[in-house]
Amino acid sequence: MLKTVAMGRLRAGCARIVVVAGLAVAGMPAALQAETLADTLAAAYDHSGLLEQNRAVLRAADEDVAQAVALLRPVIDYTARVGLTAGNVVQTTQSSASLEIAARLLLWDGGATRLRAEIQKETVLSTRQGLISVEQTVLLNAVTAYMSVREALEFVALRENNVRLITQELRAAEDRFEVGEVTRTDVALAESRLAAARSLLASARGSLTQSVATFQEAVGRRPGPLAAPKAAPKLPPNVSSALAIARRTHPQILQAQHDITAAELTLARANKALNPTLSASGSVTFADGDQRTDQVGLTLSGPISQGGALASQIRQAQARLDGQRANLHVIRHSIDAAVEIAYANLAVAAASREASIRQITAARVAFRGVREEATLGARTTLDVLDAEQELLDAQASLISAEAQQTVAAYTVLSAIGMLTVSDLGLHVQQYDPAAYYNLVKRAPQTISDQGTALDRVLKSLGKN
Repeated sequence: MLKTVAMGRLRAGCARIVVVAGLAVAGMPAALQAETLADTLAAAYDHSGLLEQNRAVLRAADEDVAQAVALLRPVIDYTARVGLTAGNVVQTTQSSASLEIAARLLLWDGGATRLRAEIQKETVLSTRQGLISVEQTVLLNAVTAYMSVREALEFVALRENNVRLITQELRAAEDRFEVGEVTRTDVALAESRLAAARSLLASARGSLTQSVATFQEAVGRRPGPLAAPKAAPKLPPNVSSALAIARRTHPQILQAQHDITAAELTLARANKALNPTLSASGSVTFADGDQRTDQVGLTLSGPISQGGALASQIRQAQARLDGQRANLHVIRHSIDAAVEIAYANLAVAAASREASIRQITAARVAFRGVREEATLGARTTLDVLDAEQELLDAQASLISAEAQQTVAAYTVLSAIGMLTVSDLGLHVQQYDPAAYYNLVKRAPQTISDQGTALDRVLKSLGKN
C-alpha cells in the first residue's frame, strides 16, 4: 500500500513538471495581455538617454553648419566709448563720448570658407549615421534584455517544479524505506538531489533579479508578463545577400564614407589657406559736437611665411584622409565578419533548438520507463533521479536555445544595418534628424520667422 501511494506521488509530481515546463516553453497565456517584444522595443526607443545624448550631439553638429554659413555674411559690430579727462596743472575736466558702427564682409578667399561649410555638412551626415548605429545598439540591448527575462522566468519555473518533483521522490523513498524496499542510501541520495535542486533554484532566482535590472536599465521600467515572440524577423535568405545589403546600407560604412568626404574637403581647404583674402569694411563714428566720420575700404591679405605651419597643415590633412580611408577598409571587413558570425550563431541556435526538442522527447520516454521499472523494483532511486535530471537538462537547453535563436535573428538585422525603428515598423514617434538641421542650416537670426520657429523647437525639446 505504501509503495502504491509513494509511486502515485511520484507520478503526480512528474505530470506537474511536464505540464508546467510545457507552459514555460509555450510562453505566457494570452489572457494576461502580456507585453510583446515590439512593445518593449518601442519603450526602449522612447526611454533611451543614450539616444537623446546623441541627438543633442547631432544638433550641435547642425549648428556648426550654421556658424560656417554665417562667416559668408556681413558682420556688424558697435563700439560705444565714454571718457573723462582731468588735468593736474589747470584744474579742468573734459568728457567725451563716441559711437562707432562697423561692418565687415568677406569677398573672396579662394573658396576656403565655403569649403568649411561643406565640411560641416558632411560631418552632419556622418553624425546622423552614428545616431542610427546608436539606435541599433539600443534596440538590440532591448531584445537581449527581453529574452533574458523570459529565459530567466522559465528557468525559475523549471527549477521550482524540479524541487517539487524531487520532494515527491524523497517522500516516496522515505515511504519505501519504512517498509524495507530501499536502503537509507536511497533516501540520502534523494535528500542530496533536493539540496542541489534548491541551490539551483536560488541561483535561477538570482539570475532573474539580474535580468530584471538589465531590462529596467534598457527599457526604463520593470518588466510585466512577457509574451513569446510570435515570429522571427524577416531576414535575407543567405549570407551573400546579407553581405550585399550590409556593404550598401550599414550606418557604420555610410558614416565612414562621409568621414572620408569630410577629410577630402579638409585637405582642399588646407590648400586654399595659401590664397590671399579680400574683404570689405566700413564704419560710421559719431562723436561730441555732432562729429561724424565715415570710412570704407578694401583689405587684401595673405600669407608670406608661416614658418612651415601651412605646409604642415596640408600634410596633416592628407594623413587624416589616409587614416579615414584605412578606417573604411577596417569597417568593411569588420561588418563582413559580423554578418557571417551572426548567421553562424543563428544556425547554431536553430540546430540546438531542434536537437533539444528531440532530446526532450527521448528523455521523457526514458524517464517514464525508468520510473515504471523502479515501481517493479528493477531500478533504483538513483536511476530515477538521473533520468529526471536528463529530462530537466533537455528542457533547460530548449529554453536557452529558443532565447538564443531570437537574439541571434535580431543580431543578424543589426549586423546588416536594418535593426531600426523604421525597418521594424514599430509604432513610435520617430526622431527626424533633418528637422532641426532644416531650421538652422541657413543660420537664422533670433528676430527672423525661422528663428522664432527654432525657439519653439528648442522649447519642445526642453532646452529653454
